[in-house]
Amino acid sequence: MPGPRTSLSRVEDPSASAGWSAPGRLWSRARRSLQGVAQRALGDDFDARTRTLSEQLAASDGDPFGMDLETAKNAVMVCAFFHRLYFRTEVHDVENVPPGRVLLVANHSGQVPIDGAIIGSALFLDAERPRLVRAMVEKWSQTLPFVATFFQRVGQVVGVPENAKRLLEMGEPLLVFPEGTRGISKPFSRRYQLQGFGNGFMRLAMETDTPIVPVAVIGAEEQYVNLGNLDVLAKALNMPVFPVIPQMFVPGGLLPLPTKYRLYFGEPMRFEGDHDDDDAVVEEKVWLVRQTIQSMINRGLQQRRNLFF
Repeated sequence: MPGPRTSLSRVEDPSASAGWSAPGRLWSRARRSLQGVAQRALGDDFDARTRTLSEQLAASDGDPFGMDLETAKNAVMVCAFFHRLYFRTEVHDVENVPPGRVLLVANHSGQVPIDGAIIGSALFLDAERPRLVRAMVEKWSQTLPFVATFFQRVGQVVGVPENAKRLLEMGEPLLVFPEGTRGISKPFSRRYQLQGFGNGFMRLAMETDTPIVPVAVIGAEEQYVNLGNLDVLAKALNMPVFPVIPQMFVPGGLLPLPTKYRLYFGEPMRFEGDHDDDDAVVEEKVWLVRQTIQSMINRGLQQRRNLFF
């Protein structure tokens, strides 16, 4: 004879046997799902990595630029979602980044500086020893409400030579984008074509005897489709550029497209010489770094088989 009928819901869901309500069971499942997502994004060693940085910060008597570790930690948690789950970043040769001070020189793109956050996530989450990347931010960003304070608390510094030199003297990894706004605001038709590099990063590297690690970012160029820039409107709003991005005028368009990011870290490059040399002498060294990054980009594009996967 068949046995008594059993309620599958009571067997499969322990919360039901405990007398939980339907909303309670839903909340329990949602919480477990969120915990699973966080685990995938942050990894098993996130707390250990945070402790390592906390110990380093305590040993140096704090940060002279106002970086707050708790704020930076929360920012990394948000960036980790985009790094590992949304953009599903592939990180190549991050072990090329040496300990101590280093200049990370990367191509810049994407209309919004998400590429900087992804590079920072890779150094914090994927390097053997976690590093908190410091970046030079545009001076105009300091005029935006709340932005200046936020950048300061997550460790980003206004891009002037004095700040950059001090960070390197502290032994920090410093991320620079020599293309500046010319790179981030390129129209879609010129994607992955490097714009002109400034000479400042090279003079800084020679003055402080700092190795340069070239970084190629693949995937950011397609996250927003820029049809061009409205110079008149940018000037009226006191912005460096005002891109025309039709994507942002459709529901959900403010989110970037979930293109697959690929980061390539090149071998360290060292340059000797007088940092006060004539521009023509410095520009030769800058050209070598620029061509190295462009070659890395070209190789990455050749290896890429799909924009999203």
